Amino acid sequence: MNIDYAALTDLYQITMAQGYFDHGMGSTEACFHMYFRNYPFKGGYAIACGMDQLAELVETYRFTDETVEYLAGLNAPGGGKLFHDDFLSYLADFKLSVDIDAVHEGTPVFPNEPLVHVKGPILECQLIETPLLNCVNFETLVATKAARVCQAAETPVAEFGLRRAQGAAGGVWASRAAVVGGCASTSNVLAGRMFDIPVSGTHAHSWVMSFPDELTAFRAYAKSFPNNCILLVDTYDVEQGVRNAITVGLEMRERGERLLGIRIDSGDLTWLSKMARRMLDEAGLEDCGIVLSNDLDEYTIRSIRQEGVHAMSWGVGTKLACAYDQPTLGGVYKLSCTRKKGDVNWTDHIKISESVQKLTTPGVLDVRRYYDETGKIAGDMVFDVNAKINAKEIIVDPYDSLRRKRLEGKRFETLLHPLARDGRCVLEAEARSAMAARDRMRVGLQTLDETQKRLLNPHTYPVGLERGLFDRRSALVSKMRGFE
Repeated sequence: MNIDYAALTDLYQITMAQGYFDHGMGSTEACFHMYFRNYPFKGGYAIACGMDQLAELVETYRFTDETVEYLAGLNAPGGGKLFHDDFLSYLADFKLSVDIDAVHEGTPVFPNEPLVHVKGPILECQLIETPLLNCVNFETLVATKAARVCQAAETPVAEFGLRRAQGAAGGVWASRAAVVGGCASTSNVLAGRMFDIPVSGTHAHSWVMSFPDELTAFRAYAKSFPNNCILLVDTYDVEQGVRNAITVGLEMRERGERLLGIRIDSGDLTWLSKMARRMLDEAGLEDCGIVLSNDLDEYTIRSIRQEGVHAMSWGVGTKLACAYDQPTLGGVYKLSCTRKKGDVNWTDHIKISESVQKLTTPGVLDVRRYYDETGKIAGDMVFDVNAKINAKEIIVDPYDSLRRKRLEGKRFETLLHPLARDGRCVLEAEARSAMAARDRMRVGLQTLDETQKRLLNPHTYPVGLERGLFDRRSALVSKMRGFE
């Protein structure tokens, strides 16, 4: 989308970069991890998304002349220029050289396990923190919301939240994330063109209002779109709207065409849809479906379906594209280890906080996902790729060594895959495809137990540390606290 990712950052990332540059630390190799701490929407899983945009970031990252000129004009609060000429010259010629590994989009993921890890010069790792979090946090949140909505709906869901999305870029990437999360289509034409995802849409109330009467409006629309005719019946009165739609549907049948459906966008959707279904069936239009919209989310859809409504499809806008009931995923990006250029061994780093939930994990981390004999996922183990693995058990609760889960002998896969090497994107087209990610999401959700997919009070999936990593972190905490 022609986003200047180098400038799409917090100022302190660039001030820290100048500090690394000034003190000869810029080439110190570092490893950072992006993860989230709590389940979004109080659910039992999240759907990873945003890696295609992260790949775009890698492909386009540079400091333009305009950005360097802007930074050169910034003044420090205490007086003088904020950035000096040597550093600005470095930025003008800057090229990424980091390695990035990430989970594939559409993968079910869980708290406290890395979705992305970044290795490379610490200066570079620092510079990309903010845009990386911006990509992955927002899109993972929307994809997760879409998965929950589609799970509740069971029939196709169309996303049409662009008009209320958080800006143009937010709307475009939200539409893509919604499809990754399971939506059948989007109303967003730009997203459809950019990401090769299905688009859908019919007409609004203004179409009906612009004609002398509703029946004339319906007939005109059916004439223009005989193969894509879904009529919005609630502009004036739903019952009369359904009657007019029936009239047009029967006229279309005589011409060898078909009224695909009607849409209801206001009122008591359960009561109105049941009335409309009865009227359509009595008129012989059993093949005419009903589309429901109007500030829907997973809870409203579930309630409507539990009352016996069978909708052909659903239109979900604001509460999906804006992740209405949770504004952010809250994902973080933390330094876990460093080494001097040319060294083999890494030095562990942890952040110790007064809040135990914010205690970080050292090492170059990855995730093993274990499966039981039925093909369901059994547990995820966070491990250090450079350390010997004790695969007999994981510490399920990182703060309680007594809570363990045995996974020895179970089939497993590793979740993080190469996204960039030496600053160049290495993702293949299939790994960047939104439609392939949607397929991956559907397969992934089938591996979850039904209790983990409950909308309310889902079962907590076990994610833990490999035993050796847990012991190493515990020892490091004791050392940093002065207990040894």
